[in-house]
Amino acid sequence: MVVADSTTLTAISAFQKKLNVTADNIANVQTDGFKRRRTILSEGDHGGVKAQVFKDEETPGPIHETYADDTTTEVEGSNVDLVEEMADLMTVRHAYQANLAALKTEDEILGRVIDIMS
Repeated sequence: MVVADSTTLTAISAFQKKLNVTADNIANVQTDGFKRRRTILSEGDHGGVKAQVFKDEETPGPIHETYADDTTTEVEGSNVDLVEEMADLMTVRHAYQANLAALKTEDEILGRVIDIMS
């Protein structure tokens, strides 16, 4: 496999992981006690991209009261911020587009090289 292919594919894989985490956060925005997860992207081996997932325990969710059996209980809501999650979705979308364009360009270049050599 060509190094550029490998780098692009690790980036696509890392952004897929970020997309999965973002989708999970959005799905649990109304779940009491849910702590959002964050995906940190960093340089991986040989210039690739790796994704690490962390739980955001530091940011508290809003406190609201629940009523059951004539008792009132304070419950922490989810700490997911939909504005941040939507921004993450847009970032992932643009990253996919950029990496797919790079992969397509490399494929075209390799095709031309093969045509020239044959």
